[in-house]
Amino acid sequence: MTTEYAGLAGWTPAALPLPGEVRPVVSAPDPVLSRPGPEVDPTSDEIVRLAADLIATMRVSPGCVGLAAPQVGVGAQVFAVDVTGHPKAVTVHGTFVLCNARVVEATRWKSGREGCMSVPDLTGDVKRASRLVVEGLLPGSGAPVRLVTDGFEARALQHEIDHCHGLLFLDRVAGAHAIYQRKVYQ
Repeated sequence: MTTEYAGLAGWTPAALPLPGEVRPVVSAPDPVLSRPGPEVDPTSDEIVRLAADLIATMRVSPGCVGLAAPQVGVGAQVFAVDVTGHPKAVTVHGTFVLCNARVVEATRWKSGREGCMSVPDLTGDVKRASRLVVEGLLPGSGAPVRLVTDGFEARALQHEIDHCHGLLFLDRVAGAHAIYQRKVYQ
């Protein structure tokens, strides 16, 4: 069986039939952050609600460009991303949610600084692909998606896919020398 993939095909958060609610974000060492989440049925009411909640929570969190289900205490392979307006973003697909996403191609590896809402006091240098092809399913319809992206959006997708598999950016740094105290701006 061959799957016909499309880009986001015009998908927006408005495709979700309900507004999301803001959920509390969990911090390390909460065990949900270190457990791989199961694949999900993207058409289930529970997952559609989770998708809406991830977007709502992301939107009220300053500087947030992505949020995965484990970060709101739910072990599941679901995440939201939106790098719109970020100064490092080149390719921008807008706000979207993917379920059961997987990287199918990763090239042009570069090191870059990352932070995370679930690790609020630290940042770290992480080597990630700067060109990426990801496949996943859209919440609600379950339509298969194949996204080709690069730069900052590619980094954000890898960060969120890692969350869905029980990994934090701290698991990807080269060592203690690549971890830093987060700067606080007044």
